[in-house]
Amino acid sequence: MQTDQITRYAIVGFGGRVSMFLDPIVRDFPARAQVVAACDKSFKAIEYHLNRVRSAYDAAVEPRLYRDDEFDRMLAECEPDAVVVCSPDHTHERYITRALAAGCDVITEKPMVTTAESCRKVLEASAAAKGRLRVAFNYRWSTGTTRVKEIIRDGAIGDIKHVNLEYFLDTNHGADYFRRWHSEKACSGGLIIHKATHHFDLVNWWIDGIPEDVFGMGSLAYYGRENAIRRGDGQWTGYDRYTGKAAADDPYKMDLSKDDALRGIYLNAEAETGYIRDRNVFRAGIDIEDTMSVLVRYRGGQQLNYSLVAYAPYEGYRVSFTGDRGRLEYEELHRSHIITGQSDKELDAQQKMAGRNITIRVTPHFKKQQVIHVEPEAGAHGGGDPRMQAAIFDSRLARDPLGRDAGVEQGAASIMVGVAANTSFASGAPVKISGLCAIKPGAIRLGELL
Repeated sequence: MQTDQITRYAIVGFGGRVSMFLDPIVRDFPARAQVVAACDKSFKAIEYHLNRVRSAYDAAVEPRLYRDDEFDRMLAECEPDAVVVCSPDHTHERYITRALAAGCDVITEKPMVTTAESCRKVLEASAAAKGRLRVAFNYRWSTGTTRVKEIIRDGAIGDIKHVNLEYFLDTNHGADYFRRWHSEKACSGGLIIHKATHHFDLVNWWIDGIPEDVFGMGSLAYYGRENAIRRGDGQWTGYDRYTGKAAADDPYKMDLSKDDALRGIYLNAEAETGYIRDRNVFRAGIDIEDTMSVLVRYRGGQQLNYSLVAYAPYEGYRVSFTGDRGRLEYEELHRSHIITGQSDKELDAQQKMAGRNITIRVTPHFKKQQVIHVEPEAGAHGGGDPRMQAAIFDSRLARDPLGRDAGVEQGAASIMVGVAANTSFASGAPVKISGLCAIKPGAIRLGELL
């Protein structure tokens, strides 16, 4: 349905992810969307991002500013139509439920929440609300993943029976999770929730299935002080953070003072927030896993074999689908091998090429294999970000025929695999998702969920 009405947005959370939402509102949809309120623990972080978009897009952006403990006052005073939640993961539930109770629509960054209790609360709040909750699963919208969905939907390999997905984070991007708040399970749920929610959602969406039974194993095998010392890398454990001279030769170093964004969002705000963005990845006290294996059985009988490591020499993922009419294999290489001493120019060229390595192989029973090389479209995440942003912020667009727009129940179906896996990590036993959180009992297909 077309409308010329301007949607008034409040945004909570002005860290690294806010640009996913703030920038398209200001740059691409000024006639349809307006930021009327900005909320964060740090006013310095808010001002950094507001000044950035004002300069980049020559835009007049003047929202009212609120601290994170003034969220309810913000809702009452600004009366936004919708709230964007991109704060740390463990805070999502409090903002989602209060925004829904105030009559707002909500767009939340993934993961929707991090625990079974918070998932139940969000489902209950959504059921009682007039507003709609959407989860920003940008991976669904990329060129390659969309092509996989179309091939499976069209029946090229029959009904899917088994999926194998291995994801590997490298010692650049993967290590970064262990510097930040993500390295505390109470804040992120661990990578099995914060990162793997993308992957579980993709599989759910690709095969149109709802997960039910989960068994998992996880460990901290690479990062952390004890692992570094055991491996003979104890020389990298002698300082708490990377900014400064002590870590000058450390291959894992990150100097916040040398990057405009990191300095503006985090370093300049340390006195205000107490948050240290560049903690040593080989420190004591990390309580999330860097090595994970998970088995999942779906309500429709399909099986998923999943693994994630966060210290590979390169980054990307491979997924294979075996159906009753053949097999489909999909591979994306995101980052290339990081080589000590390699120049920035060489690394940049290598990583740009790596981002183009997207291949689909379709092998039907008793027929020739078809190899498809996918050319990613412009925009982050293989063109997925601008597509998703348009779906969120442009009300003129028609309903997506591939069902890429995820609601509250589909968000729950993704994160509850990670929640059940965490439970299984601790107990050593299989876990039923329905025993932790009821997600539309009786439904078999993901498309039956909101």
